[in-house]
Amino acid sequence: MKTELHDLRKNYQKSELIESDVPNNPFLLFKEWFEMAKEHPKIEEANAMSIATLGSDGFPKNRIVLLKEILDNGFVFYTNYESEKSKAIKNYQKGCLHFFWPALEKQIIIKVTISKVSKEHSENYFKKRPRESQLGAWASEQSSQIASREQLESKLKTVRERFENTSKIPMPEFWGGFICKPYSFEFWQGRPNRLHDRLLFEQVDSIWEMKRLQP
Repeated sequence: MKTELHDLRKNYQKSELIESDVPNNPFLLFKEWFEMAKEHPKIEEANAMSIATLGSDGFPKNRIVLLKEILDNGFVFYTNYESEKSKAIKNYQKGCLHFFWPALEKQIIIKVTISKVSKEHSENYFKKRPRESQLGAWASEQSSQIASREQLESKLKTVRERFENTSKIPMPEFWGGFICKPYSFEFWQGRPNRLHDRLLFEQVDSIWEMKRLQP
């Protein structure tokens, strides 16, 4: 059945993106926009980002993860190292991040190279997670098939019993963080009449070069 969507449209007019108003370092502009998103009352998870990777079947796959650290040289998220996305990262070491904040009419696309953070770095974060989240990391063989929700709950119960007398739950060897180091940033600001602002930053010889793209 055909569904017409051509009447779903919005005129963007909340802000603008002009070269003279932005810093030369895209990390600074990212942090500026991220703070705006974090403080906005209509944005519940400003750190939600999509990450696209390329699978062994040649198909790209996109999913939402939570950004947990903004470093001077990259962005860190945590996951199961045996998951589908981790296997894709192991094969290609590249991906694309996407942040979209509709309430601000802003989005950012970041092409990245991806590598594991150190075990110590991951452990420092794991210790700060809620206990139930730590148990969940042990219980789930992420991306593997399971017969039912009940089986997953049973696995969590088993893990909970295993560590019931343990005050500090250790980090699983199969779990940890990835750092995404940017190759390029594209900042998009919605503008009236679909004439949006797009500024692309690319690193050339350790220097960020900025150019404007047509909408």
